[in-house]
Amino acid sequence: MTQHFSDAHFMKLASLAHREAGLLIPPGKKSMIHSRLSNRLRALKLADFGEYHDFVTSPKGADERKKMISALTTNVTSFFREQHHFDLLKEDVIPELVKQAKAGHPVRLWSAGCSSGPEPFSIAMSLIENIADIDRLDIRILATDIDTNMIQTAKRGFYNEREISGVDEGRKKRFLTPANMDGQSGYLMHDNLRKLIAFRELNLLSKWPMKGTFDVIFCRNVVIYFDEQTQDNLWSRFKKIMKPGGWLIVGHSERLGEGQMQDIQSAGVTTYRKTAAKA
Repeated sequence: MTQHFSDAHFMKLASLAHREAGLLIPPGKKSMIHSRLSNRLRALKLADFGEYHDFVTSPKGADERKKMISALTTNVTSFFREQHHFDLLKEDVIPELVKQAKAGHPVRLWSAGCSSGPEPFSIAMSLIENIADIDRLDIRILATDIDTNMIQTAKRGFYNEREISGVDEGRKKRFLTPANMDGQSGYLMHDNLRKLIAFRELNLLSKWPMKGTFDVIFCRNVVIYFDEQTQDNLWSRFKKIMKPGGWLIVGHSERLGEGQMQDIQSAGVTTYRKTAAKA
């Protein structure tokens, strides 16, 4: 059965996605919303999208709102995606992080919008490869995503052969263990990677529970789904939670606007650095 999906249904659900998660869904994506949410209607045994909207906006629909956002979010990710960022991490960022850590300062990195986990696991591999005594230093990665299912996948740390295509043979031998889960063959991430990472569910538009500041923030290919005002607000919030001299790494099609550049400067391809505190 094909559920009727009017323009009015589209506008209501697109507005809800914007309020809940900052998602900007233009009218040209109407068929995409219909396709992705039809399964949710069938699962809930609802007759049409009007009933679905009424349910997800009701007090009983809080859990379904999360499932709706999950269905509408595009989770495209891979290990060592945009390799130039990991080159910069190795050559410029990690040496400074090591100095801070050895001076007794905690070092914190944040993978914001981590999807199913390849980005924070790639960061963890880079840290271990380039910091011989990392076990004795206070270095940790926070990895967050709005999608509960993605966080659960990341915590499990199991990926099939296709999903780990960005991991070279040397790293596969060092950091991955061949395994079978749920009848599928693949690889498990080693514990030395897992212990560096805390995976948490987080809506970037909601209140952030973190108390400290970050040395490095990866937020790549996330804000492209937000409108300009939401992007600006997020950039401002990131800068407030970054340490002086901290790094912000964004996706290949993302840029900070001119209005955001008064206390941060370009430091490479889609990489920015917060102005250091004056001595």
